[in-house]
Amino acid sequence: MEAENRVSLDIFEGPLDLLLYLIKKDEVDIYEVSIERITSQYLEYIDTFKILNIELASEFVVMAANLMYIKSRTLLPRHEQPPGEDIEEEDPRWELIRQLVEYKKFKDAAGYLEEREAEQQRIFAGMPEERDSDEEEDVPLPDVGIFDLIRAFQGILKRFEDEDELNEIVDDRFTIGDKIDYLLDAVGKGKSIRFQELFAEATTKGEVVVTFLALLELIRLREFCVRQKQSLGMIEIERKVDNL
Repeated sequence: MEAENRVSLDIFEGPLDLLLYLIKKDEVDIYEVSIERITSQYLEYIDTFKILNIELASEFVVMAANLMYIKSRTLLPRHEQPPGEDIEEEDPRWELIRQLVEYKKFKDAAGYLEEREAEQQRIFAGMPEERDSDEEEDVPLPDVGIFDLIRAFQGILKRFEDEDELNEIVDDRFTIGDKIDYLLDAVGKGKSIRFQELFAEATTKGEVVVTFLALLELIRLREFCVRQKQSLGMIEIERKVDNL
């Protein structure tokens, strides 16, 4: 991908976050996770990050290798397991499951503390200001992270499954600058649009990729924000009135 069609994107979530996200999306219990399915989905995400030229931390690659190793062990009969493996360890998934359970406990605790902090910040001395009875109270919306956006992006790409391989995906007719202008024209200040509608006029995978990269850049620049009324639900893109 040419330099002009690259964006810089910080990914604060790690491989365990991605695995927990995939488990949540499939609505399965951590203890019942299918290594074959989650490995396939995980590698699909890694491939999508590569398509977008997003640099991943080495931990993502290490986890991919670990998943493939666990998957290979689950397919082998017990008497053909690699030498040196703990014969008492009946399920090769168990170490990964332990990591996921412990990490989820940590994330849940961190989330609880954040909620308590937010509650404390809403408490102040004195009488609260009177609110207009017709004024709707702001309801916090679930966070929309990079994994949600990638999932939605993968859904758009499926429209072009019959095209050439993804490594030939760049469409030289469009640049990120072109698509930034297009998105700013398409979404007025204070307005919102469904994620899928941003790609309604795209005719090639290359155009979809460049449009998505332009969207990520506008999110990074705080021109756009992402809304989701419910977890894993429909994604809406809202343009801010200002970018402060």
